[in-house]
Amino acid sequence: MKNFYFLFILLLLGGSALSQDKTFEPKVQEQINESLKKDISHTYTVELDSARFVYGRVNQMTVDVVVTILDPAKKKLQEFDGPARGNEIFLFETEKAGKYQIVLSPFEKEEGNYSFKLEAVEPIAKTPEGKADQLMLPYSGDDTPGGVVLVMKDGKIIFEKGYGMANLTYDVPFTPSTVTNIGSTSKQFTAMAIKLLEERGKLSLNDDIRKYFPDLPDFGKTVTIRNLLTHTSGYREVFNTIAMTGRDLSGNLEREKIFNVVKNQPELQNDPGAEWNYNNTGYSLLAALVEKVTDTPFPEWMQNNIFKPLRMDHTMVRANPGQVVPNRSMGYSPTKEAGFEEVTDLGGAMGAGGIYTTVEDLAKWVKNYSDPKVGNKEIVKDMITPFVLTNGDTTKYGLGLQINELGGLKNINHGGADVAHRSMFMYFPEIEGAVIVESNNAAFDLGIAKKLAQSFFKDSMKEEDDPKKNSDVSEDDFQFDPEKFDVFTGKYELEEAPGFILTFKRDGERIYTQATGQPEIDLQAISDTVFKVVGISAKVSFHLKDDKEAQSLTLHQNGDHLAKRINWSPGQEELKEFTGRYFSNEIETLFTVALNDSTLVLKNYQLKDLEMTPAAEDSFGVEFPIVEMEFQRNESGEITGFRASNGRARGILFRKED
Repeated sequence: MKNFYFLFILLLLGGSALSQDKTFEPKVQEQINESLKKDISHTYTVELDSARFVYGRVNQMTVDVVVTILDPAKKKLQEFDGPARGNEIFLFETEKAGKYQIVLSPFEKEEGNYSFKLEAVEPIAKTPEGKADQLMLPYSGDDTPGGVVLVMKDGKIIFEKGYGMANLTYDVPFTPSTVTNIGSTSKQFTAMAIKLLEERGKLSLNDDIRKYFPDLPDFGKTVTIRNLLTHTSGYREVFNTIAMTGRDLSGNLEREKIFNVVKNQPELQNDPGAEWNYNNTGYSLLAALVEKVTDTPFPEWMQNNIFKPLRMDHTMVRANPGQVVPNRSMGYSPTKEAGFEEVTDLGGAMGAGGIYTTVEDLAKWVKNYSDPKVGNKEIVKDMITPFVLTNGDTTKYGLGLQINELGGLKNINHGGADVAHRSMFMYFPEIEGAVIVESNNAAFDLGIAKKLAQSFFKDSMKEEDDPKKNSDVSEDDFQFDPEKFDVFTGKYELEEAPGFILTFKRDGERIYTQATGQPEIDLQAISDTVFKVVGISAKVSFHLKDDKEAQSLTLHQNGDHLAKRINWSPGQEELKEFTGRYFSNEIETLFTVALNDSTLVLKNYQLKDLEMTPAAEDSFGVEFPIVEMEFQRNESGEITGFRASNGRARGILFRKED
C-alpha cells in the first residue's frame, strides 16, 4: 500500500490527468501487455448494455496505475488507486447502454509496464446472495487470498460463504470456519473485559490509570480508564510514534516499549476528554490492566471469561506474531509480479487487536449484544453510548465500538486492519441483523460490508436522499468560465490536519486539485465558488476576500474542514537554512534535512527520502511517517529544531545538532 496508516482525508483524494496516448477495445479474458509513460494515459473502450456488472484488474508490474471509469457521457463514475504494485482491481455497474472508458494513468508521473485484463462482464445480480458473489469476485479462486461473508437478520444467519484461499502454500480454501485476525475489531472485546471487571468491583472506569501503573508520568491531569477506552487520553499513539523511528512494525513489540511511548512523552497531546484521537496505546494499556487486577495473562483471562462462556470455541488472543494459531489464515500483500507475499502480524497488538476468530464465532458475539450471557444490558448500553467531550460535543465512539447510522438504521460497528488482515463488524440492533466480513488480503475493500448491508437489508432501510431529485437545476448544467478559477489557485493547509496541503491549479479549461502525496483529481464547478471533487463524495467551497482572492476554503467531506491559503514560498537560499541533522531524545531517532536541487528532502537510513512541501511559514508537509514538520527558532532567529506530527502522534521534538 502507498501508506500503511490512514489519515481521514488522504485516502479519499485521488485522481489523474486524462490526456490519452493509446486506445484499446479489449475482450473479456484477453490480457493486454503495455507500457505507460509519464503524463500519458491509455484508454480501454468497452461497449456495454445497461445493468451490467464489470470486473477487471491491472497488474502494476513496474508502474503505479490510477484507474478511472468514464460513462458514455464521459463523466467520471469511479476511481481506483490502491496498492502501488500488483493488481489494481476495478469494479463498476452500468446504468445506461453505451461506450464506457477505462482510463489508466500513471501515479505521480511514474513510468513502467503493466498488463490489463477484463475479467468479467455480466448482468447485475438480482439477489443479495448474487450481489455478494459479484462483490467478492476479486477475492475468489485458488490463486488469491480471499475472505468470508456472514449476514444475520432476526438473530439468525441468513448467508455465509467463503471465497478464495486461506493459505496459498498449502491450497487451503477460505471458509466460514477459517480462523482470522480481526485487527482493531478486537477492541470491543477488550472493552467488555474492562466493563466486566468494573461490575465485579475490581476497578472503576473513573479511576486514574496511574492508580494501577504509578510509574506512568503525572501530567497534572487525570487520565481515566474511560479516557483510554474512548480514545480521549491525550497519550501519543504507539504505532504512529514508533513509525517515526523507521522501525518495522511487523516485528515483536515488547509491552515495555509501549509503556515507554507514554513515559517518554513530555506532555499530553490534549487534555483528557477534550479531543477524540484514535489511539492504540490506550488499548494496549487496558490489556496490561486486565493482567494487573486479575493476576492472569490477558489471553487466558479472555478465554475463560468471554470466549468459553459464549462457546466461541475458535477464538483466541494471539499474544505475539510468532504464536501458533490452529487453522488460521495467512496474511498476504500484493507484489509487483501480480502475486502475493506472506506477511506477519503487527507486533504488540494485544488489547488493541490480536484476536483471531471466525465469522461463526462472531455471530455468537452478535447475539450477546441483544441477549447478554456475558455481561448485561447495562454494560451493552454503556458500550454503545457515544462519549461526550468536555466541550459538550458528542463523538461517534462508545467503548470499543463506533456508533453510526445506515439507511435509517442504527449501525454499531468497528473495522480492523492489521498488516494484511482486514475485517468489518456491523451490527444493526433494530433488526437483530449483522454483516461481518473477514479477509487475509491487504488489498481487500472493507466498503463491501456497507454494500452488502444495503443489499440484504434493503427492505428495512430508508432510501438515501438524492439531492438531484430535489433540485430544479442540475449541478452538471452550471456554466463556469475556467479563467475565473485563477483567484482560487494556490496552496491551502487544513487547520485540523497541519501538513496536509491541497494545491489548486488550472491548465487551460481543466481545473484540478492535488493533495499531499496524492495524484491530481479534476474539479467541476457547481457555482461560482463551490466545486465538486470529481469521482468522490466531496466538495470545496472557497471564501473570497473583497471578491479578489480566496484566503480560505472549506472541504466538505465527512464533515466540514477549514483550510487556509499558504502564502509562504521560500527560495533556494532560504531553504538552505533548514538543512542539517536533527535528533529526538524522546524517540531516539535522527533525521537529516538536505537540499536536492530546489527541494528539501527528509532522510533517515531506515526510510526512503521524503520530500518536504512548504506550508505555513517555517512549516512543511511531508508524508507518513512524518506528515508535518514545524521548525522552531531562538530569539536570534536561528533554527533550533522542529516538531514532527503525523495525525495520531503530534509535536515530537527534534533538536538541531551543531
